[in-house]
Amino acid sequence: MPKIVVLDGYTLNPLPATESSPDHPSWEALAAIGELTVHDRTAPADIAHQAAKAEIVLTNKAPLSGETIASLPCLKYIGVMATGTNVVDLKTASEHGITVTNVPGYSTMSVAQHVFALILELCSQAGPLDSEVKAGRWQSCPDFCFTVAPLRELDGKTLGIVGLGAIGQAVARIGIAFGMKVLASARSPKQVDFPVNWVSTADLLRQSDIVSLHCPLTPETHHLINAQTLATMKSSAILINTGRGPLVEEQAVATALAGGQLGGYGGDVLLAEPPVHGSPLISAPRSVITPHVAWATVEARQRLMDAVVRNVQAFLAGSPANVVNSPVRS
Repeated sequence: MPKIVVLDGYTLNPLPATESSPDHPSWEALAAIGELTVHDRTAPADIAHQAAKAEIVLTNKAPLSGETIASLPCLKYIGVMATGTNVVDLKTASEHGITVTNVPGYSTMSVAQHVFALILELCSQAGPLDSEVKAGRWQSCPDFCFTVAPLRELDGKTLGIVGLGAIGQAVARIGIAFGMKVLASARSPKQVDFPVNWVSTADLLRQSDIVSLHCPLTPETHHLINAQTLATMKSSAILINTGRGPLVEEQAVATALAGGQLGGYGGDVLLAEPPVHGSPLISAPRSVITPHVAWATVEARQRLMDAVVRNVQAFLAGSPANVVNSPVRS
């Protein structure tokens, strides 16, 4: 049986199982395939040691550099337990005949749901209002109701989506269900089965009441949202980023929020994760920040585990699926 090593198993089970959430993904299916060792976390300096005899290595965030890959003589397969593959030196893996696979599309609906969790929190203020009620403010209120900020309705608003891939399309469909008009911009506009107006990114930023970022992080999209682009947006606009932290210039967004030049910000990603030295967005007014969990519903993590198992099985059967490199066989 092949030796399988998981470098950072916590990414499949980021929360401990409890009575209310006992259904976290199990490693049993992988254990049935080979000799399985699961490490919750592996520091970069320890990867070569932990994976020394492994034929199959599975990773989410633990980096497999060219040097590390070259030091693993038994390695035949790297399974990235995520969609992005930047944690693996694909060139070195290919040169050593090592197959690398990923798992696309497992969290599409979970991320789209989280986008609207952030939007609704900023529009309906459920969290702050709940805190005030529990602090006793409603009990001492002379009126039958109170609020902590203006409440906003989505119906009739314009939702601008930068990048209309699978997640962007799921967000668009939810927006339409709320009665929103959808604008979209992308490198390559495509045919979709719902009403959307294709515009330039510049026009999208100017016209939208809510902007949600779903484009890949490239040199062209790095700091797509900056002081200059923020200045073109409506001062009441809400900006949502569940894509990649560097899509936005954090200090520029924080400054816009503090100066009343941006209506709100919802983010699930930051420039540095975890934010060891903090982030200006965490303390910015009218901001809601979650710790990169949009993907992490129980259902999405189970789909991820199932796909990881299928990828390993396909590789062992000689018909690898979801391959992201071009391994050179000797």
